[in-house]
Amino acid sequence: MKYYLIAGERSGDFHAANLMRNLRQQDPEAAFRGWGGDMMKAEGGTLVHHYQEMAIMGFWEAATSILKFRGYLKECQRDLLDYQPDVLILIDYAGFNLRVARFAKEHGIKVFYYISPKIWAWNQGRVHTVKKIVDRMFVILPFEQEFYQRFGYGVDYIGNPTADAVAEHQKSDDFYQRNNLDPNRKIVAVLPGSRKQEIEEMLYEMVAILPPFLDYQFIVAGVDNLDRNYYAHFERNNVRILFNETYDLLAHATAALVTSGTATLETALFGVPQVVCYRTSAVSYAIGKAVIKVPYISLVNLIADREVVKELIQGEFNSRNLVKELRKILTDDEFITRQKTGYAEIREKLGQQRAAEKAAKLMIGYLQK
Repeated sequence: MKYYLIAGERSGDFHAANLMRNLRQQDPEAAFRGWGGDMMKAEGGTLVHHYQEMAIMGFWEAATSILKFRGYLKECQRDLLDYQPDVLILIDYAGFNLRVARFAKEHGIKVFYYISPKIWAWNQGRVHTVKKIVDRMFVILPFEQEFYQRFGYGVDYIGNPTADAVAEHQKSDDFYQRNNLDPNRKIVAVLPGSRKQEIEEMLYEMVAILPPFLDYQFIVAGVDNLDRNYYAHFERNNVRILFNETYDLLAHATAALVTSGTATLETALFGVPQVVCYRTSAVSYAIGKAVIKVPYISLVNLIADREVVKELIQGEFNSRNLVKELRKILTDDEFITRQKTGYAEIREKLGQQRAAEKAAKLMIGYLQK
């Protein structure tokens, strides 16, 4: 069968690639085309565009890039009709993907959504549109199934692919030696995100707090979809940049500063105490605050349904607060224990269900029907 996939960011690329691998195991004749990244390409997918070209963060930034957005949308629609896949598989990235879903449905192309767009966080009324234009929804957070059921829409909860990936990771014994790190100093992992726009907002502040923590090594998780030279001016004696080693970094870290996103959940599943950080433009923040319907921004707190990790958002994300909160997760044993207890609750809620494999089997079954 022919599959057309669209992932708009690095985490989506990762999950799409795992799904493609499992789809091929069920369907050896599978052919893949779509929009995504290097991991999808490595699984044999033909890329129309790399997600890096489409990376836009924030409501205002998206609005000011509307002409670029429309151009990509029209190109995607034309390519979809030319390819005529058996199914369109969308991975998160709601602003773009829901528009493509509507177009595909109007033209008789079956639509699956793998990893639900976060419509439960804002504009929940969009669920009525989703019911009309998405044939099957595959969700990865426990509360999402209950959310959709409230609107009379049955979805498949397949477990969480991030939980599976963390559980399967094998910790490297030569991490310090391989990366020329000091084995006598503990590591603070810095995860500033994967898009240049968010890294620029976050990383300067994250590494500006070094003086009180010179006994620690600050290790930044770099991503290779950005030019490595971009990170060079952040590197100094106490700050190192490592590329494509995020899981090994977290497996060896004592604490972490993390930009809100999938990385907050990965950090929690590795059991690393963390501070969640987020900042966007003032206009985007004002719009987001007006429309977002959930009390937290981090997946950790959303899954736990309470504050497990501290969130420093917008104005609260500053050097003074970072120093204060980082000290807590490095030295306050009671605080650390409470956070790790919350992590254990999250692991229990998510379980380990081989999400990509389960999704692939369900998708093949629905297509064969």
